[in-house]
Amino acid sequence: MTSQATEGACAFAWRNYLLRHNGISENDTRRSALYRYVANLCDTGEDDFDLLQIAAVAYLKKLDELHDDRAARLAVDNILAERLESRSAQPDT
Repeated sequence: MTSQATEGACAFAWRNYLLRHNGISENDTRRSALYRYVANLCDTGEDDFDLLQIAAVAYLKKLDELHDDRAARLAVDNILAERLESRSAQPDT
């Protein structure tokens, strides 16, 4: 499941990224950076596919904004932490 979740989240984010950014190569270095980031999330135990998709899209956005892999990872990690916190605060319906 982890491999499928990683592949699916990355494919979703990358496909949308290419639609928004003309002239980017299918083999751009951002794609491998994206895969490493999402795979790392899966390795830490994250397996919520929706959350992985959000993380993948946010990572590419932050990577473009900050032009630094480490800063983008930290920014997205903070976004995910806030999202997980808000999820846990919501009562089950």
